Amino acid sequence: MASTLVNRTVTSNQNLSLSRLSLNLFRSFSTSAPSSGQNPVQKPKRRKKNLFEVAQFLPNWGIGYQMAKTHWSGVSYQITKINLYKDGRHGKAWGVVHKDGLQAADAPKKISGVHKRCWKYIPSSTKLTETLPNLTKSTESTAESEIQ
Repeated sequence: MASTLVNRTVTSNQNLSLSRLSLNLFRSFSTSAPSSGQNPVQKPKRRKKNLFEVAQFLPNWGIGYQMAKTHWSGVSYQITKINLYKDGRHGKAWGVVHKDGLQAADAPKKISGVHKRCWKYIPSSTKLTETLPNLTKSTESTAESEIQ
């Protein structure tokens, strides 16, 4: 009887060692990268913005500022009117087309694709209503100084 107990423990130890070997073999073929301390931390992708999400951070919802789609080169719109829906991320927008920095049309037209996620603000452009009063003040002051 003692010999049967010894045989059972030996076979159970063999089964246990076989399961350990198979587990180690499985770990060696796993798809995870080895833990060598250089696990690259993946940053979540930034979600691109539609026209209204870009305009919400500008004064007066971007009216008077220029915006363009990211894949456009040399073409932009100067925003003249925005109709927002209640959620603030959707609506309609109108603007004047600018090509290569020069105004290409006199009348504003409805901007297509305002809900597509590819809009950017053009920082080199300045709001025309902000720059015009400064220019008139500086020319008036220089004219007054010439008179005196």
